[in-house]
Amino acid sequence: EEIERETAYADGKVEKILKNGCHLIFFPNGTWKKVDSDGKTITITFFNGDVKQVMPDQTVIYYYADAKTTHTTYPDGLEVLQFSNGQIEKHYPDGKKEITFPDQTIKKLFTDGQEESIFPDGTVVHVQRDGSKTIEFSNGQRELHTAQFKRREYPDGTVKTVYVNGQQETKYVSGRVRVKDKDGNIIMDTKL
Repeated sequence: EEIERETAYADGKVEKILKNGCHLIFFPNGTWKKVDSDGKTITITFFNGDVKQVMPDQTVIYYYADAKTTHTTYPDGLEVLQFSNGQIEKHYPDGKKEITFPDQTIKKLFTDGQEESIFPDGTVVHVQRDGSKTIEFSNGQRELHTAQFKRREYPDGTVKTVYVNGQQETKYVSGRVRVKDKDGNIIMDTKL
């Protein structure tokens, strides 16, 4: 681009105004700033390779060169971080966070302490504030994990529960109930 005017300042700063209306400002430490002709798009390239862009709508895009990470802040307060490994984090103004991992697993962190993870195979894990978990498998099975037991529910209605003491209880759709001790010995079986 052709230079219309160039000014050197006593502090070592140099300003160039281009014929297309852009302003370029070069700082002694190697940082430079470009203000587009619209006056609303600003790009600052720092001496360490970081780049900050301010867009006309006030979206701020900051690229961290060392970490190869982009941090975008939107006017509504949404912040999006994109990491070099493909991970993307969204931080919402209400405090909720959503992380998409490189394998496309999505983890949502809610402000009340609950979590939800959605895995590529369709499995969904809900974690409550008390630490209990509900796992919904893509094959229709569900699992509930609490401090007292782990329970698996099968699509046919069968429910198998394993308690912390190792005792197992299986309830079948037919009404049959089978209980085993921690060593696997049957201690009750109501065969119908």
